[in-house]
Amino acid sequence: MRLFAALLPPDDVSRELAAEVEALRGLPGAEGLRWTGRPGRPRGGAADWHFTLAFYGEADDDLVPGLTARLERAAARTEPFELALSGGGHFGHGRAVWAGADGDLRTLRLLAERAEAAGRKAGVEMEEHRRYKAHLTLARSRTGVDVRPYLAALAGFRSRSWTVGEAALVRSHLPSSGVPGEQPRYEVVARCPLGPAG
Repeated sequence: MRLFAALLPPDDVSRELAAEVEALRGLPGAEGLRWTGRPGRPRGGAADWHFTLAFYGEADDDLVPGLTARLERAAARTEPFELALSGGGHFGHGRAVWAGADGDLRTLRLLAERAEAAGRKAGVEMEEHRRYKAHLTLARSRTGVDVRPYLAALAGFRSRSWTVGEAALVRSHLPSSGVPGEQPRYEVVARCPLGPAG
């Protein structure tokens, strides 16, 4: 199964982001982007908007229990921390537009490094290590687009701060219908509380 470790914003922060994204979708050229997130979905299994901590890719089912246990230990060794959505940026010459993060980014990076190490120790074949860049993907494009209007609009965006209290192991179900614009579907496999266990 296709897995990654993530942080999920709380529902009210996702609603703040949904309002911002709605405004972005009204900008010229927005119809040419594939927008992520489905506001209003129940939190129970949805992880449409998330900060990826570590991408594990296709992992054999027999690795999942060990990966879950190692991610739980990595989370337990990390104290809860403050985070907010703030500003934005892009990757790949306009191929992805994202919201950024503000707050305790040092602890966020530490948790991402621990989540990556958990995958390696569990036997997941990981890609080459890259420096962690906190981002929450809002839109993608097959061809680069002029992102300046989106970045200008996101420059003043900041959500309320929240205390991050858990990481999640998430399964990604890739689109299979062939319908243009279909989005991946995400399923939370495990929730891993931060802070000392017990």
